[in-house]
Amino acid sequence: MAVGESWGRYPRVKQSVYSLAWRNEVSLPEDQLLLPYGMGRSYGDSCLNDGERILLTSGLNKFIEFDGETGVVHCEAGVTLEMLLDFGLPRGWFLPVTPGTKYVSVGGAIANDVHGKNHHCAGTFGCHVRSFELLRSNGERLICSPEENTEMFSATIGGMGLTGLILWVELQLKPVEGPMIDLQSIQFGSLDEFFQLSSESDQDFEYTVSWIDCIASGASLGRGIFMRGNHSKVKGPLKQNSLLKRIATVPFDAPGFLLNRHTMGAFNTVYYHKQRQKKVSSTVHYDPFFYPLDAVHHWNRIYGRKGFLQFQCVVPKDSDNEAMKAVFDQVVRSGSASFLAVMKEFGNVASPGMMSFPREGITLCLDFPLQGDETLRLMKRLDDMVFDFDGAMYPAKDATMAPEHFRSYYPQWEEFSQYVDPRFSSSFWRRVMKETD
Repeated sequence: MAVGESWGRYPRVKQSVYSLAWRNEVSLPEDQLLLPYGMGRSYGDSCLNDGERILLTSGLNKFIEFDGETGVVHCEAGVTLEMLLDFGLPRGWFLPVTPGTKYVSVGGAIANDVHGKNHHCAGTFGCHVRSFELLRSNGERLICSPEENTEMFSATIGGMGLTGLILWVELQLKPVEGPMIDLQSIQFGSLDEFFQLSSESDQDFEYTVSWIDCIASGASLGRGIFMRGNHSKVKGPLKQNSLLKRIATVPFDAPGFLLNRHTMGAFNTVYYHKQRQKKVSSTVHYDPFFYPLDAVHHWNRIYGRKGFLQFQCVVPKDSDNEAMKAVFDQVVRSGSASFLAVMKEFGNVASPGMMSFPREGITLCLDFPLQGDETLRLMKRLDDMVFDFDGAMYPAKDATMAPEHFRSYYPQWEEFSQYVDPRFSSSFWRRVMKETD
């Protein structure tokens, strides 16, 4: 048994590791419950399998076929988004949807049905998956698509790796003229101003997202920087130059006392005022626009050895946005939120995934340094609020949500459970299902 942890480093488990290689010769071990594991960038326990076995897919990293006319790529499930970018951009193709890190496998992107800054117009990653091959524990290999094995296709997208092992994927990429993004950054002073900017931006900008200062209070409550952009026609380097691309590393776990309201407040103040004008237009490389944290290896060590809890919710949008204002107020009053908090409006593009998280509304994502029971109590309060407001929380970012809340957030769970492979499981699934056994 090896010690395992997610990107949030909580909880820590002991699990066996089984490495996979050539897709046509994959056979599954029979002695333990199984869970596919890509890059481990989930934050809670959805990528962990305490006391059981994970199937390491990093060896399934080969490209199979590519159509340069249509942008359809056929690759193994362990291929990462970084590999797709390195392959596609020189040929004029980009990811249709990307989360905030490129260190994610294609299989993991499907299992968590990841979303990005363009959800309001492009939906989730699953919306662009044409087909995949799924290996079940009984040895059956299923080709799944919107036309073939449609129920299993739907259950696997957002299915948290529980329906079987994805071997290969056929994905539709999107055409672009280069690697640059035309970006506008706009300072705003309140949540109401954020909501206004979001409504104004969704029609003309493919990518929208906001950094929110979740420490400031009083007159500065809800301030932040709204970022909106489109792919640019301006030519630029496929890779950032060596000086800009120099990657920093957090070499050790930061002492816990460094993370407090004062240090985080100072960071948030500096970050907000780094932009001296209300509105700034620029053309930037895609890498820092989509993946600012990827420039720092092991950035999760900033939160110390205890790790951190990530919280991501979506709540309904209405005329006064009472739900998000209430959740945000609870976060600010806690005084323990993160350096980087992100808010965005989800659109109404439906995912093919049965258990997909994004739905129309406002989503908030941030980190909490794990400081014992106090942090766990805060997560419970936030979970209760999201439940009361008919929202939902994201399994890929969760380590604490109540089982009864999960079943409310995902009322399709009973239908979905019919497609779960009987020999596949996870720490998350056992946790949220324990009261229904």
